[in-house]
Amino acid sequence: MTSTIPGPDGKPRCRWCAVAPEFLHYHDTEWGFPVDDDRRLFEKLCLEGFQSGLSWRTILAKREAFRAAFHDFDFHKVARFTERDVTRLLENAGIVRHRGKIEATINNARRAVELADIEGSLASFIWRYAPAAGTTSEPQAQSTSAESIALSKELKKRGWKFVGPTTVYAFMQAMGLVNDHVRDCVVRSRVERVRARFRKP
Repeated sequence: MTSTIPGPDGKPRCRWCAVAPEFLHYHDTEWGFPVDDDRRLFEKLCLEGFQSGLSWRTILAKREAFRAAFHDFDFHKVARFTERDVTRLLENAGIVRHRGKIEATINNARRAVELADIEGSLASFIWRYAPAAGTTSEPQAQSTSAESIALSKELKKRGWKFVGPTTVYAFMQAMGLVNDHVRDCVVRSRVERVRARFRKP
């Protein structure tokens, strides 16, 4: 089996983006492009936590509902959520109604506020864990890395939840800390061009 499939334009793309119709746009415009916006980084960490045990298709389909429910993942606002908000969210059919994951998101918002206060921003902390150029393995050949293990360990030490090494590696793939598009994927070179201009926060 090849690692790519032809897209609508006939150009090769990572095979996984053919699994669901909504994956193509996500693959072509988001996945792997570097992100330094604190809110988007927090959102993705939360959504990866919600995905645990589920499919990304389920989470992506519900992403707008998650954004509405969690104030567009403004962690300063989410940090102020109370038990009343937990109850409200457990009644929201638009999101994944899992008490542990909802409570973890609120907890992680509080930890994000603390981290941003100490480090200056969530982005400046997270991007310290981006692997050095030329040190990554073959694309999509692993589900964790030394860097994802280290970041996971540090986040847990700081009180974060649902941030295991596999969850963190998926986050790193999506937020562009690594370019895990396969070698022949047409988007890989686009990501590389953006990465070349990107300045770590």
